[in-house]
Amino acid sequence: MSSEQTHFHYHADLNGLEVLQASFKQQNFSRHCHEGYTIGLIDCGAQKFFRSGHDHIAPKNSIILVNADQVHNGQTATEHGWSYRAMYPTPQHFEQLAHQLSGTRCGAPYFNQAVLQSPTLASQLHILLEALTEPSNTLLKESLFHTFMVQLMLASQHTPRSLKQMPNNANLSRSKQFLDEYCTQEISLERLATLCHLSPFHFLRQFKKQFSLTPHAYQIQRRLHKAKQLLKLGSTVIDTAQACGFHDQSHFHRHFKANLGVTPGRYSQLFKIQKVK
Repeated sequence: MSSEQTHFHYHADLNGLEVLQASFKQQNFSRHCHEGYTIGLIDCGAQKFFRSGHDHIAPKNSIILVNADQVHNGQTATEHGWSYRAMYPTPQHFEQLAHQLSGTRCGAPYFNQAVLQSPTLASQLHILLEALTEPSNTLLKESLFHTFMVQLMLASQHTPRSLKQMPNNANLSRSKQFLDEYCTQEISLERLATLCHLSPFHFLRQFKKQFSLTPHAYQIQRRLHKAKQLLKLGSTVIDTAQACGFHDQSHFHRHFKANLGVTPGRYSQLFKIQKVK
């Protein structure tokens, strides 16, 4: 049996919530980010990951918290690898629940803790993930999901997400926005540096300091975000790779698996199954 196993689950009845069930021994996730939060439970072994400028260790039964759009990576912290389950709620999931709790519009939270040790929450998350990775009815999934999310916000250290944004650099924001809009195109370093009125050398240093990724790595992230959307809509792997600016299918395959832990073909198949149901 392979030591690298992944299973993706998609829940349209929970506003597109994605769930990953995985077991790894050699997988090294490169630095990347997700549109949604990462809330994971370590089932076996331990995971080492970078977040908020530091490395963290998450042992068995601990909860991993990574904020939306926050750069992080992941690898084993033990000789025998690690197994975990994770869900990726969006900021909108949190905002809707916060609104229901307070009756006022509230921003999504920013979790200060990277690793949360709470037997009670870990037990609740285990039950929720069981429901999300096994056949369950919608009412059960929604009830468990809402209960856990509310308890997580009440029990963990967090601040309003807007207060934790990095200081805005107007020049760098222009280059970031340009990459967002034209991520599939070939873009030169000189073009980006010119947008910021910086030399290429200083632009590279400032961009990575501000966003924790090089411009190229950020471009890859935006291409992968676009690729996920196209695969969900039924685009083939080959067409998606071309549409998103990857040189060839193998190049796309390598980056996709390094970031999500699953191949684009496996990810695409998940949504084909959903449409048949």
